Amino acid sequence: MISSPKLFAASLIFRLLPETRCFRFKVQLLRFAGAQVAYDARICSSVKVFGTGELSIGANTWVGHEVLLIVSSTVAIGDNVDIGPRVYIGTGTHLVDSEGPRTAGPGVSKPITVQNGAWIGACATILPGVTIGTKALVGAGSLVRTDISSDMVVAGVPARTIRSIASPGINQ
Repeated sequence: MISSPKLFAASLIFRLLPETRCFRFKVQLLRFAGAQVAYDARICSSVKVFGTGELSIGANTWVGHEVLLIVSSTVAIGDNVDIGPRVYIGTGTHLVDSEGPRTAGPGVSKPITVQNGAWIGACATILPGVTIGTKALVGAGSLVRTDISSDMVVAGVPARTIRSIASPGINQ
C-alpha cells in the first residue's frame, strides 16, 4: 500500500530530478512510498501518482512524460510495458445517482491491470476495472473502458479493436 505522506515527499523530490535521468533513484523513491517497482523500470520525473492503493510496475517498463496514475485500488503494470506521454490511468469512479443532489453518487474503486509487453499510446485514458492484455497496443488518444485482449490493436473513443498485432500492415 502506498503511504500518502511518503508519496508526498517522494513527489517533491521527483520534481527536482531531470526528466529522463536518475531512473534508479526515482524507483527507490516510489518504493519508499510503498509501491512495488522493478529496479530497471524507467519513470519520467513528471509522472504524478495519487492515492493510497497498491501500485506495481514491472521490469523494463517505461512510464512516460506527464502520466497520471490515480491509485485508489490496485494498478498492476507488467514487464516490458511502454506508457506514452500524458496517459491517464485511474481506478476510481462514481456510481450514477439519479435521485440525489449530484449525479456523481457514491465512489467506487476498481483495479487496472496492464499485462506484459503492452503499449499505451500518448494521451490515452484507461478507466477503472480494465485489463489490457499481453502485447496489446492502445492507440494514441483512445478511451479504454472495457478489457482489451492480448495481441490486439485498439483505437478510438471508445476504443475498438482495429486488428491483431500479427495482421499485415501494422507498421504502415
